[in-house]
Amino acid sequence: MDSNEDEKPPAKRASGFQISLKGRALRLLSQREHSRLELERKLKPFEETPGELAEALDFLQAKDFINEQRVVESVVNRRAAKLGASRVRQELQAKGLPVEAITQAVQEMRSTELERAREVWRKKFGAPPADQAAFVKQVQFLNRRGFASEVVRQVVDNAARLSE
Repeated sequence: MDSNEDEKPPAKRASGFQISLKGRALRLLSQREHSRLELERKLKPFEETPGELAEALDFLQAKDFINEQRVVESVVNRRAAKLGASRVRQELQAKGLPVEAITQAVQEMRSTELERAREVWRKKFGAPPADQAAFVKQVQFLNRRGFASEVVRQVVDNAARLSE
């Protein structure tokens, strides 16, 4: 019987096999948009030689795999339906995005803040507050979601007035 061990396909994960930093970054980017800072945080433990990670991220940024504007748009699209501008601003800042891009995105969100707050309130409560405790609960809920205080007050006050 012939021994054809040389022709067997190699194991997928042979011992000692390491995925490159570019490969790891691309895997993360295939799941969702990531900012450069996020990738640095996630990939730093896998950097073997100093400067290797920066070089890999520079390459990916030059090829437009890392794009800060796409990250901003992605976060806004995913989170705007449930959160107010303040909370979205916090998420964007945590990702280390440019201040100008964050400011512009938040300004655009402010124009629809009242409608979005009404929709979030309607999905969660749908009925005006029955008493002072319910009123406080509704206000706190919308505040925690990052909606502006004046918008929260307007949504909950209007709901309370409609029930009278």
